[in-house]
Amino acid sequence: MSFSSAHPNGTWLVDRRWKEELHKAAMLGGSPLRIICPFIKLGALDQLLRPHRGPVQVITRYNLDDFSAGVSDLSSLRRLLSIGAEVRGVRGLHAKVYLFGDRRAVVTSVNLTGSGLTGNHEFGVVSEAAPVLQACTDYFDALWAGCGPNLAPAQVTDWEVQVTAHRATGAPGFVGSELGDFGAEIRMVPPVAPITLADQEGPPAFVKFLGQATNRAPLDHAILDELKSSGCHWALGYPADRRPRNVQDGSEMFMGRLTYDPTDIVIFGRATGMRHVDGRDDATDAEFADRDWKAIWPLYVRVHHAEFVAGTLRNGVSLNRLMDTLGQDAFASTQRNAAAGRGNVYPRASYRRQPSVRLSDQGHAWLNARFHEALRLHGRVSNEDLAKLDWPERPSPPSRL
Repeated sequence: MSFSSAHPNGTWLVDRRWKEELHKAAMLGGSPLRIICPFIKLGALDQLLRPHRGPVQVITRYNLDDFSAGVSDLSSLRRLLSIGAEVRGVRGLHAKVYLFGDRRAVVTSVNLTGSGLTGNHEFGVVSEAAPVLQACTDYFDALWAGCGPNLAPAQVTDWEVQVTAHRATGAPGFVGSELGDFGAEIRMVPPVAPITLADQEGPPAFVKFLGQATNRAPLDHAILDELKSSGCHWALGYPADRRPRNVQDGSEMFMGRLTYDPTDIVIFGRATGMRHVDGRDDATDAEFADRDWKAIWPLYVRVHHAEFVAGTLRNGVSLNRLMDTLGQDAFASTQRNAAAGRGNVYPRASYRRQPSVRLSDQGHAWLNARFHEALRLHGRVSNEDLAKLDWPERPSPPSRL
């Protein structure tokens, strides 16, 4: 069974399918791509670079014995230089860190090789938590500063000549090699400050409901069709008499569609929310014309960096299952009432006639893990399909009277 132990701050453990894991991270579009990896093979490198657009920085090993033995490829260094990447080398490098801009960090035992991505028993952490991203960035920067200058094409050519000549002698493994290690000798980098994610209270997380009891969708409803009709790839609608003041910048917003057969709410997307700003986040006349339902749901929580499970609602995550599993600990309100010994503690009664519900920390962690698993099993709505959807013009700043 694959680990996917998500934390409310967006951190989970992974023990397999690393090829898919890195590909999904690369598809997020985070830039620059920063890699710390001792051994890099050309095929695995090309798989990682294929979806990436933007700068690339790589810290690796320059031990020519590694290249002679074939555990790392000089051709991968040449490939990096051909796309304008900056490459530096460190002696004794063992860390493996993959940083996708400020979107996602992967800290793992996986080298960028075919066996590492698909064959070996590997384990690591994937995180979108700001403290983890910052710590990984600080570590990369400290290592980078100590191991210049950047690799030049002429140096790769010289190494290729040396390695080829060594192999032509039979390259006996029992004879000490004189090929050498050209990586920088770095004694110490500043220590990374300890991070205790459980002690950090992030912005609240919500499930926003789409649809009403009178227009539930079937499970074979295409998620892409839902995006076209709801516009939830950039904004979530709230009723005119309920300005959504509880959403903060950075709140995680899960999109849930009311369904029938069975009666449920299926989570099919998630995004980062923005706090509601009067004026800026009120639907315009043009937006009313595009979607007439906004006449009764004219207030927005704008979202960004949205991602959606591919296929139909059947591929999403059941809110019924969340409530059945966690009970009163599913939502913040029922958990709070249970602790106080008064008020409603039944999750199904807590969100009736509400446009959204706030998750507890346990509910957020549970849902994050299952949503991540749904993405792994079914894939994401592609960037190409998302690009075909309607996207708003840059909103005018709110008036100051």
